[in-house]
Amino acid sequence: MSEILTPPPADAPAERPREKRADKIVPALEALLFSSARPIKKKDLADALEATPEAVAEALRLVAEDADRPERGVRLESVADGWRFVTRPEFDSMLRRFHDVSERSRLSLAALETLAIIAYRQPITLPEIQEIRGVNSASVLNTLFEKKLITTAGRRSVVGSPFLYRTTSDFLVRFGLKDVDELPRPEEIAEDLAATVGEAPAGLPEAISAAAVEDEDDDDDLDGEDGESGEAAEDGREDEA
Repeated sequence: MSEILTPPPADAPAERPREKRADKIVPALEALLFSSARPIKKKDLADALEATPEAVAEALRLVAEDADRPERGVRLESVADGWRFVTRPEFDSMLRRFHDVSERSRLSLAALETLAIIAYRQPITLPEIQEIRGVNSASVLNTLFEKKLITTAGRRSVVGSPFLYRTTSDFLVRFGLKDVDELPRPEEIAEDLAATVGEAPAGLPEAISAAAVEDEDDDDDLDGEDGESGEAAEDGREDEA
């Protein structure tokens, strides 16, 4: 029998060398950031620019330094684990007039309160949210879903297996945060509100304080609640979203 010869495997194409000089990638980096509607992660920038992570980090520093001047109308912002160009806040009114944006997309106090609880206690279930707020929060939760500020994160291993909820990258972008570790402490929020409007409005600071407190007995309490699930509890009161 004749021996069957198999051809040797083709050599894998050699990986192109990555650019190591930050100044060489600055123009392309600016183009990527300017053209993107979403923050771009460092890794994605490095892949698109075919550059080393070190070169990208230095190029970002150079661009941020150049933009951080009073005569510039935009600045570089690190948010949601990525980078983006944003306009300076002092031009907000002028830009809204030019683009005919007459109304801001505001969240109700109930939505802000619920969002704060989720942000500080995530992942958290609807029954846990309602226990903190003392009111039916299902409609508010739907509003936050529609605005893509929260999403599901599995189910709690208790009776009824309620959904767990957490914040999204859209939440970080909307509030200008790199990650949830940048959330302010409850006392900082109360002080800022008091300094801004004279006194902290009722409801929100208390909800944030309650949300920020770690309760090690949460799971044990839920285990003892027969039949409670992710569906809204009928307690006779329900928030408006």
